Amino acid sequence: MQSLSRVVAGLNGLASALGSVLLAPLAFLPGWVSSTLVAVVTGALMLLTFKYTSNQRAIKRARDQIRANLLALSLFKENIGVSLRAQGRILQNAGRLLVLAVVPMLVMFVPMCLVLAQLALWYQARPLSVGEEAIVTLRLADGGDADWPTVRLEPDPTIDISTGPVRALSQREVFWNLTTRTPGYHRLVFDVGGQRIEKELAAGDGYMRVSQKRPELDVSAVLL
Repeated sequence: MQSLSRVVAGLNGLASALGSVLLAPLAFLPGWVSSTLVAVVTGALMLLTFKYTSNQRAIKRARDQIRANLLALSLFKENIGVSLRAQGRILQNAGRLLVLAVVPMLVMFVPMCLVLAQLALWYQARPLSVGEEAIVTLRLADGGDADWPTVRLEPDPTIDISTGPVRALSQREVFWNLTTRTPGYHRLVFDVGGQRIEKELAAGDGYMRVSQKRPELDVSAVLL
């Protein structure tokens, strides 16, 4: 499971590197324009992927069978036997179309998860305004009765720390209250028992890449 988590984290890192370049124009466009462009481009890529990863001949045969049986329903609607058999064949071919769509869906599953994760960075949350207060939470791994490591947030000239570190012993969490002085992407650097952990913080107006959480190295946490 740890190896799978590292693979997913690596794919997510690659998607983030590509997304930061390919989606950079979103910062300069109105929301409705950028979301429309993203939807059009993503839809076109999905259609191309479906076309070249599916059995188009089998799909065409199934669709032709559905059309033929729909025609039979209209021509022999007074014949109950013919109508029932035609309806059964329509359902059968509709199910066949669903089965034929499984392979393209599996091919697109991982890429679409990565694309949705990148879009969430732009549209799910807004960046902090300059001077706006925010609470940053650091959650420690469950160490049972182990002693707490030394935890501190390294000073940064672009960030004011008004409160913290405040420890919630029962939840193994540490809190800081901070504000940003300048717009842009800032780097929060935590020192946890000698281990350096970094987290990006976005501040400014308009659309920016906002990472709300740095997850632990777990498949479900990385994907969600």
